[in-house]
Amino acid sequence: MEQKSAFETFELNLPPVILGYLKETSSWTYFLSILGFVGIGLMILGGIFFSLFMGLMPGGNPYEGLGVDMSYFGFIYIVIALVYFFPVLYLFNFSRKMKSALSSNNNDTLTAAFSNLKSHYKFVGIFAIAIISLYVLVFVSALIGGIM
Repeated sequence: MEQKSAFETFELNLPPVILGYLKETSSWTYFLSILGFVGIGLMILGGIFFSLFMGLMPGGNPYEGLGVDMSYFGFIYIVIALVYFFPVLYLFNFSRKMKSALSSNNNDTLTAAFSNLKSHYKFVGIFAIAIISLYVLVFVSALIGGIM
């Protein structure tokens, strides 16, 4: 008879209060991820609309003198939507796997759920650092441009 180690037979041994918190968290993250996907879809549709129809509006392009086509603004919306897709996907995968882990007491699924949550926050953190760096760069450029 083969004896299993304590690690192979380990089950989720969390207090009921924590399990309740995780279940509620997974429900809210599922809701927020669905809202995120809807927002991404609307951003893509808005970007397509902006790219196709803003050049046809009466009054023309107010940025024509700068050599900027209005379709670029729609393209920017689509790029932002694609960047936003990844953290929303990580959040969706977290909620789905957390619900599965809680219903089946599966440690591997629980680990995968927290891995997705870690990836979500890592992506958001790196993106925040990039945006703050861009703000600093624009601010310093504006200061230098104002001095000269």
